[in-house]
Formats: sequence, structure tokens, C-alpha cells
Amino acid sequence: MEQAIATSIFESLASGVRLDVFRLLVKQGPMGLVAGEIAIALELPPTNLSFHLKALTQARLLSVTQEGRYQRYRANIPLVQELIEYLTAECCTGHPEQCLEGGSLTVCRPCTPPEVRKNPDLART
Repeated sequence: MEQAIATSIFESLASGVRLDVFRLLVKQGPMGLVAGEIAIALELPPTNLSFHLKALTQARLLSVTQEGRYQRYRANIPLVQELIEYLTAECCTGHPEQCLEGGSLTVCRPCTPPEVRKNPDLART
């Protein structure tokens, strides 16, 4: 992932409303929601919501498909996973597998310094 894309994602999520929209769509999974359902769930006026949906779509955080006269929005989970990989790529000096428990990106244990990884006896001193 390029830094410009990561920056665009963070800028888009810097709004509380957009963060709420994105989290709601993550909960919905692949089914997503049409714009009216999002507005009702978050108690937002449709005109206000359309501005935020456009910003999230431009940042590629949402995909949108036309269904008759409605637009269905879905969270772009693969993009978020790519962002997490980008953010953690340099964990433990470029070896995230040494920092992350069971390969999970959700729980990171304290990193072991490189000199201790090479010589475990240093950890005992």
C-alpha cells in the first residue's frame, strides 16, 4: 500500500459520522445496506449522509452498487486488512511474525530485541 492511500483512508475516517457509517457497514458484512437504511440506523438526514458516503467511496473504503433506484454500500474489508498489514509491516524490525501472537494482527505482545533473538542468554541478564 502506498502512503498516499493510507493517508486518504485515515483522512476519510477522521470524521465521527464517517467512522460510524464505516463501522455500521462492517457489522453488516457482505450484505451491506442501502443509503436509506444507513440514514435510519444512524439517525442522519439523507443529504448529510450522501456527503459522507461520497467521501468514504472516494477513499475506497466503501463499494457501491446500483439496485434499481437504490444504492447499496458495502465496507471494503480487504482494503482495511491491507492497511493493517501496511501499518504492521515493520513490527519487530520487519519481522511481524515474531511480534504477533499466533499470526493475529489484533494482539501484539512486546517485541524481543534483535540482539536477544540472536542470543537468548542475554534475556536472562
